Amino acid sequence: MINYKQAKNIFKKAKIRIQDEEILVRNSLNRVVAKDIISPSNHPLCDNAAFDGFAINFNDTKNLNRKNLKQFRILGSIAAGNKPFNKKVKKFDTIEVMTGGIISKPFNTIIPIEQINFYPDKQNPKSIIIDHKISKNNHVRFKGSDYKKGKLIVKKGTIIQPNHILALKTLGVQKIKVKKKLNIIFFSTGNEISNSNRIPNWKVRNSNSNYIENLNENFLFNFKNGGILRDNHQNLFKSKIKKILKSKIDIIITSGAVSAGKFDYIPSVIKKFKNSHYFKSVMIRPGKPILFAKIKQKIIFGLPGNPISSAACFRFFVYPYIENILNLSPEKPIKAILKNNFEKKKFLTRFIKSKLITTKNGKLEVKLLPGQESFRINSFVKSNIWAVLPQGQTKFKKGQIIDCFLPNSPNKILD
Repeated sequence: MINYKQAKNIFKKAKIRIQDEEILVRNSLNRVVAKDIISPSNHPLCDNAAFDGFAINFNDTKNLNRKNLKQFRILGSIAAGNKPFNKKVKKFDTIEVMTGGIISKPFNTIIPIEQINFYPDKQNPKSIIIDHKISKNNHVRFKGSDYKKGKLIVKKGTIIQPNHILALKTLGVQKIKVKKKLNIIFFSTGNEISNSNRIPNWKVRNSNSNYIENLNENFLFNFKNGGILRDNHQNLFKSKIKKILKSKIDIIITSGAVSAGKFDYIPSVIKKFKNSHYFKSVMIRPGKPILFAKIKQKIIFGLPGNPISSAACFRFFVYPYIENILNLSPEKPIKAILKNNFEKKKFLTRFIKSKLITTKNGKLEVKLLPGQESFRINSFVKSNIWAVLPQGQTKFKKGQIIDCFLPNSPNKILD
């Protein structure tokens, strides 16, 4: 049996080709950028006002003081969205400007409205009075000071978030190149699985397919429910794989029937196909019976049927594989201080349902919850993080720093 690190090395080498496509920016949320996005324009497009006030040429104030004050004639006003002021400007002229209004030569600095003294009065202003030297470039947003034309906006391999869309639309980017969304088909297995709400004691409600389906937006894939494979459906599963090999499906996920029981036929069916990069069973808990294989340009993950085992294996096998083939940068763990002692078998990697807490002094602490058995969903509901305890260590002590991963979205939202 291989360990978790060995398993990851195997599936990282089993890459399949995912094509690129061009889409509208407004439809790009949670898509992976396939090509660096470069700004087609400057931002701001022109020098403009950061405050409501009056624009002047600072050179006109060099010799001004309280004994030598000067009236600046008001030429007019300009608001955001108005064309630049193009009338002839003389020395000691000024123009009222609103936030976002274009600043054009010879004006090069702004006096905020709160600091203005009007003449003859505020109700009927003809000019403003200035009695001191004003420095250059006050309250001016300069052309290209945020983004210059040709500057990188979003780099290849980034997952597009709403803040990226805001920037792209502001800068005039209409379309971007992204990786096509992966297509995943999911099969539940077992005579005990039921899609009904009311079930007898010997049945199990089908929760795994619903859980994984509802991860699709955060984990970057399209989901198709393949239905339930019963205990005698070996041939049916084999025929479905043959059809999938000719389809647009990229990844097949099964839940259950991967262990060593009488009806655990997923491994035997997979072995009937010419496959590569195969492994079955990993030294982890929960999820030990997990299966992985590549058949042509399709990937198969056989997850355990237990809901918590299935959830853990999706998070720590399926998502890292998706990350790999979409050329995302490796996910970084959240580092947290362990709040309680824990012991495990040295050779196992443990995925622990945990609670991440922020202390009053700003430290991240993680509590490993009771109820770690794979059938217990109560602790999963109470958790908000997976803590990962690597192989090679038995005792984990309070105060130790450990790695943590968000359960329902990649840690990349914290990058």
